[in-house]
Amino acid sequence: QVQLVESGGGSVEAGGSLRLSCAVSGSTSSPYCMGWFRQSPGKEREGVAGIGTTGHDTHYSDSVKGRFTISRDNAKNILYLQMTNLKPEDTATYYCATTYSCATYWRLWPRDYNNWGQGTQVTVSS
Repeated sequence: QVQLVESGGGSVEAGGSLRLSCAVSGSTSSPYCMGWFRQSPGKEREGVAGIGTTGHDTHYSDSVKGRFTISRDNAKNILYLQMTNLKPEDTATYYCATTYSCATYWRLWPRDYNNWGQGTQVTVSS
């Protein structure tokens, strides 16, 4: 069983920055890919960024490309999301997730991911 715990959310003004972390613990029998997703009230969960097993391959949604950076520290089992130039439309609950389906993780489809954290709230004011 894999457990994921996000942290680092908060409230910032537009143009500000935040760094989210996701600590992974439990049994991980094989290399896994990871992703960040977000969900606002009344909206579907959307993929934000994904990262391959080694951290060299990354993928972003168009809405965050150039502003967000995903990275992972495999020695510490932590996933990061550095968010800069935040906009009010980035306001959402952010979730990290893992998947062993590394052939498709780059699509950033929630259904491709198996294990989820509880989420951390990010609020950006204008």
